[in-house]
Amino acid sequence: MAQITNTIRRLRFDAGEMTQKDLAARAGVTRQTINALEAGKYSPTLDLAFRIARVFGKPLEEVFRYDD
Repeated sequence: MAQITNTIRRLRFDAGEMTQKDLAARAGVTRQTINALEAGKYSPTLDLAFRIARVFGKPLEEVFRYDD
């Protein structure tokens, strides 16, 4: 089965150790949502994926990956 993986934790660290709470506020979701994404327990909607990528100023493919 295919899985969506992400580099959110590394990107937060590279962005001056941005907290989950800070990223959540900038992306318009809860800290729990960011935590679930990082843990691989939740796949984002396309809208949320683009919003998170925009926070980091990265293309979608540098934040999320679809592994099949």
